[in-house]
Amino acid sequence: MSLSRSQVLFMAAATGLVVANLYYCQPLVILIAQEFQIDEAQAGTITYLTQAGYALGLFFMVPLGDKLERKKQIGITTLCASIALILAAMSTNFVLLQVASLLIGMASIVPQLILPMAASLSSVEQRGRVIGTVMSGLLIGILVSRTVSGFVGIWLGWRGMFWIAAGVCFLLALIIQKSFPINSAQFKGTYKQLYASLLVLIKEQPVLREATWINSLSFAQFGAFWTTMVLLLSQEPFEYNSATIGLFGLVGACGAFAAPLVGKLGDRGDSRKIIGLGLLMMIASFVVFYFSSTSVVGLIVGIILIDLGLQTIHVSNQTRIYALLPEARNRLNTVFMAFSFLGTAVGSAFGLYLWKYFGWDGVCVGALFLGVGAAIIFLKTRKIQKL
Repeated sequence: MSLSRSQVLFMAAATGLVVANLYYCQPLVILIAQEFQIDEAQAGTITYLTQAGYALGLFFMVPLGDKLERKKQIGITTLCASIALILAAMSTNFVLLQVASLLIGMASIVPQLILPMAASLSSVEQRGRVIGTVMSGLLIGILVSRTVSGFVGIWLGWRGMFWIAAGVCFLLALIIQKSFPINSAQFKGTYKQLYASLLVLIKEQPVLREATWINSLSFAQFGAFWTTMVLLLSQEPFEYNSATIGLFGLVGACGAFAAPLVGKLGDRGDSRKIIGLGLLMMIASFVVFYFSSTSVVGLIVGIILIDLGLQTIHVSNQTRIYALLPEARNRLNTVFMAFSFLGTAVGSAFGLYLWKYFGWDGVCVGALFLGVGAAIIFLKTRKIQKL
């Protein structure tokens, strides 16, 4: 069967609503630090614990989508996300919130179960466009989540945001069971063989290795920026509250609207050229950020560049890997996304370290080196099959 437009749009919406769980905490760091009476850098650890949990969930849970029926797996995992969010909302101390953050990340891997499902139910000619549309939902969720979280934090406190997110995930789990098509898996081996095959894929698929390295470094830049930007905007000369900081997430939403176009170009075989353009935009963004520590206009320009660049790189790479082995899409996605979000977690921790010892300039220079590293890998592997 093929997907209808309404099904694709709902998949995009579900993807955005669940992935938002990973980013609600970012504008709330200041409020959390105040309640638990800890410094803001320590409170910021929940941002990379959430990303680390996501990487763990990707590695251990997403491969099961090649063996289990995907609709049921997606519904159950969404329900688990709701439970983890309730745990965060009820946290009585910061350690419990850290544990809840890790669990939220692990249970919010639903988008990476939906994407392979969407790819498997799409024709070859439309796959890039479908992936791009679903990815639009994902990026909108990432970016708008910060804005929503910032305002809810001001009105209802940081706990209110987690309660609302828990309710959304619970309703989504019910709707998914009624609206998603049944999508049976093709892998017939044992669970041990399933996980062992991840190493085989890494060894035998050079396109997967290249795409994963580039994505990981790009996501590390993204994590370093968004984690430390909250700290930058909370101090002089800005001194913004969580609601105002959250508004900056809307600036990057333009990247989401570029995703279907990027996917369409990928259907024409132009993915690798587009990745090069994305890498240039990511590098340029941190040059702009370096000179914009006191400029709102400069930060806005940089956010547009970094989000457009990341979306361009990510959608193009994802289209490439889904074209490799149709029967192994969940496992390919596991390798690709687990290391990408591990990159986000490492980048966030790296950004906090640079912020603590070298300030905003150090963050920008460090992230710039990550971008240069991704560009070097891109140039050295240009002879790889141009998918």
